[in-house]
Amino acid sequence: MVAFGAAFAVAGAVVPGDKAATWVEKEEMNGHTEEAGASTHGSAAHATADALKGLSLSAGGFTLAPVDAPAAVGESGTLSFRILDEDGAPVTSYATAHDKELHLMVVRSDGELFRHVHPELDEGTGTWSLPWTWTDAGTYRVYADFTPDEKGAPGVTLTRTVEVAGTFAPAHPALTKTDEVDGYRVSLEGDLAAGSASELEITVSRDGAPVTTLQPYLGAFGHLVALREGDLAYLHVHAEGDDPQPGETSGPEIGFVAEAPTAGRYLLYLDFQVDGAEHSARFVVEATQAPHAEDSSTHDDSH
Repeated sequence: MVAFGAAFAVAGAVVPGDKAATWVEKEEMNGHTEEAGASTHGSAAHATADALKGLSLSAGGFTLAPVDAPAAVGESGTLSFRILDEDGAPVTSYATAHDKELHLMVVRSDGELFRHVHPELDEGTGTWSLPWTWTDAGTYRVYADFTPDEKGAPGVTLTRTVEVAGTFAPAHPALTKTDEVDGYRVSLEGDLAAGSASELEITVSRDGAPVTTLQPYLGAFGHLVALREGDLAYLHVHAEGDDPQPGETSGPEIGFVAEAPTAGRYLLYLDFQVDGAEHSARFVVEATQAPHAEDSSTHDDSH
């Protein structure tokens, strides 16, 4: 979905078997980063099942157990789950990555109602939980993004679906590079091209003035999650640059370098923090197919 250089932290990537080749991952920042590359041409476009991440409930020897959550809209309760190891025992120890031991993403199948939260772990039972209420009906994808507590272990992203009873009218988000959230205007500059690295810059302003007081959030000044529309293939990334120092602020720009494995529409969710308050903005962009060098070099107009 989105591939970042060595200065980026990447928690997981998904490449559908019929559209992209396997991704090569490399752990580096906050205990892990991932580098990825893909080809959309010829036999290399067939990824193995082991390469799929973010679309499976099992990967890397771990399994996301069934998710318990309220069954209907407006019903207050608890969302809870466990991560199981190869022997079926609950995992009770995790490495810290991006200031947390586990990141939980929840989004409806149409890309609406995205939430990035951090449940609490009961080390006695291995159960992660937090208070939960659904505001709208539909089918939701739940992503558990974590790093095993093993030296050099790569990050793992597991997912399950949860059905929420009630009337569901799916949304059809239009392409947009701007969002208004909590009085802030968040703008995205740059374009995605499949198979080609692209520079993206996100700018935050308020009342027409640039915001220069962005605070560190999860170890960076901006936190990005990208989902590919249709299969909700998942990638978790961080902004460019060194880790923020205590008390340091930044803005109004946050830079990223991105590479989409295939052409298509992508949903980008940015989390940022100002004055201790967290905010989330969404963009919807189209990745076009980038020309390949070998295509132009081997093309013969005489045939």
